[in-house]
Amino acid sequence: MAPKVLISDKLSAAAVDVFKSRGVEVDYLPDLGKDKDKLLAVIDQYDGLAIRSATKVTEKVIAAANRLRVVGRAGIGVDNVDIAAASARGVIVMNTPFGNSITTAEHAIAMMFAVARKIAAADASTQAGKWEKSKFMGVEITSKTLGLIGCGNIGSIVAERAIGLKMRVIAFDPFLSPERALDLGVEKVDLDTLFARADVISLHTPLTDKTRNIIDAAAIDKMRDGVMLINCARGGLVDEAALRAGLDSGKVGGAGVDVFIEEPARENVLFGAPNLVCTPHLGASTNEAQENVALQVAEQMSDYLVNGAVSNALNMPSITAEEAPRLTPFVKLAEQLGSFAGQLTESGLTGIRLEYEGDVAEMNTRALTAAALTGVLQPLLQTVNMVSAPVMARERGISVEEVKRPRQGAYETYIRLTVKTERQERSVAGTVFADGKPRIIQVKGINMEAELGAHMLYVTNEDKPGFIGYLGTVLGEAGVNIATFNLGRTAPGEDAICLVEVDGAVGDEVIDRIEALAHVKQVKPLQF
Repeated sequence: MAPKVLISDKLSAAAVDVFKSRGVEVDYLPDLGKDKDKLLAVIDQYDGLAIRSATKVTEKVIAAANRLRVVGRAGIGVDNVDIAAASARGVIVMNTPFGNSITTAEHAIAMMFAVARKIAAADASTQAGKWEKSKFMGVEITSKTLGLIGCGNIGSIVAERAIGLKMRVIAFDPFLSPERALDLGVEKVDLDTLFARADVISLHTPLTDKTRNIIDAAAIDKMRDGVMLINCARGGLVDEAALRAGLDSGKVGGAGVDVFIEEPARENVLFGAPNLVCTPHLGASTNEAQENVALQVAEQMSDYLVNGAVSNALNMPSITAEEAPRLTPFVKLAEQLGSFAGQLTESGLTGIRLEYEGDVAEMNTRALTAAALTGVLQPLLQTVNMVSAPVMARERGISVEEVKRPRQGAYETYIRLTVKTERQERSVAGTVFADGKPRIIQVKGINMEAELGAHMLYVTNEDKPGFIGYLGTVLGEAGVNIATFNLGRTAPGEDAICLVEVDGAVGDEVIDRIEALAHVKQVKPLQF
């Protein structure tokens, strides 16, 4: 029986043609996704579900989808899909991360011009029969400094366009290497320098815990008087109340906003502010972009349903069915090693080296390297997956090196990941034991053995008597239960590492108490 796909959102008709040409039955019901009850009633008839943003693929929908094998999102964001529930049921979730990059970049440039020349207000005034030339005095873009917060796929396209407009471009992006910045023709700076120098600031970064409200009242105070702010990335990157205050006072000379904290934005604190241009999340709204993402999602879903090939999956590695049983635990190990290093990396990445020793060196190391890169990049780029991670690393000028060799040490097989930054190198190694579970076996050259749980506490310190007792006491007094305690040191009295698995998140007050000890060098909560 041929696989069957439901398209429950408005996708280009080209997607239907792709599915049919590849032997997949398809029902095109573009309004069904808006009706939760109707979707629940029919979802068990389909092997695949192709969506945009209107369909909410909740845990309840996934539970009712007995045949469902893949959800394909025509676009980048998958906030409307319960990925954890999909993973638990073995449903692959795919997206199309690069289909609308040019369109979104062009919209940011268009918004910049609209704000600089007050086009929206001037248009409304002129069509109302007024002729208010002096009221709409604008500013030139030429020779102005554009500050990019995020210089990945979309940000780099904006940089290229802005340089063509004779602008100077500076960028803040922890993953942008000096070499990549040089290739793009942009100057890499820290965030405070960007705030101080930029005439125009444009956001091109995902919404994460680290980037939420990256533009707040304190940030605006650091900016140049009359700065223009453009956000075509994600609602929540900008504190909307702080931006309104900045526009009202004149500190912010103008703003172009395409995304809002709450959408649809029927009411918003920004509405009515001076020199504000708003659009209803149009960053990806061009015919070309919609055609691209529709074609891509249909091709990816068809390849999986017909041939078993996986691409642009957020919850499954790109490996063949034959490789999966042997490779899967090493994929998990590689991603955990990457996540371990990525969560501890705070300065710009320049390179990543992966060493494969023993049996693992004969496996599909391309998939393992992609998994490791996903783990490294995930803390800041939350939508990254095993297909997009190598591309994103390459775009940021991060060199990736693979070293393969036969068994040499005590372990039959292991992976060592080394992250190179502008200041230092940090390595972590692991293996897979006979039980199929990944283990950390070395951190920064210090031998230890640890299984990574959901919540870990990483502590580096000078080896001093009484520290373990003190740490246990601090955690106990805070009501934090210890699951496992893993230790390693170079030699008595020298550098030591402690990896503690705890049953829940550790608060800042607890971290501060641990850091207060003079011989503690670093305390970092980690999540896996």
